[in-house]
This record gives sequence, C-alpha cells and structure tokens, in this order.
Amino acid sequence: QVQLVESGGGLVQPGGSLRLSCAANGFSLSGYTLRWYHQAPGKEREQVAYITPSGAYTDYAESVKGRFTISRDNAKNTVYLQMNNLKSDDTAVYFCNARKWANDYWGQGTQVTVSS
Repeated sequence: QVQLVESGGGLVQPGGSLRLSCAANGFSLSGYTLRWYHQAPGKEREQVAYITPSGAYTDYAESVKGRFTISRDNAKNTVYLQMNNLKSDDTAVYFCNARKWANDYWGQGTQVTVSS
C-alpha cells in the first residue's frame, strides 16, 4: 500500500522545538520532490518548506525562514521538518507531500499546537 505517514506532532510551548517525520511506505522517495504544508483552522493549506530530489536545494515560506529546516534521508525513505522557536501562529495540522510526474501523495497530517 502506497502511503506517507507523519509523526512527531504534539503540544509545545512557545519557543520550543519539534521534529516532524514523514515515512514513505510502499514506494521509494528517491526522485520525488518533497514538501511540507500546514493548515490552520479556517485557513487554506499552504506550503511551508520544499526540498529537491537530491536534497541540494531547499526553500521556505517567509514566515518560517530561519526557524524551520527540511531534510531528507533517502536511505530511510523519510523526510523531516525540524521546527525551532515555535510560535502560536505555527499551530496547524502539518502534511507531507511527495510529487514526481503524475504521482502526488499526501500524508494524513499531524497536529502541532503551540501554546503555553
């Protein structure tokens, strides 16, 4: 079964850190462009971070630049999102996405709540 499975979400205080993981099952992430999105209540889903198949190039939404880092481990078939200095505005469901040609896979999402 082809699927992406996110983990690592939870409740964290402002200024804290979390690392999200997204593991691929049933297919290899090799050659896929990988992205993290988030969706806050009542808002549209928006892209947070992006990494090329080789991992050589990454890009981030302005709101997370300098705080979030996307990385990939093709050997472990996993993409990560390290989130530091978290703010209340980062509260959202986080989704990973893998895209190559006509293949477009999404995970089920993991909740991140930043609150004191």
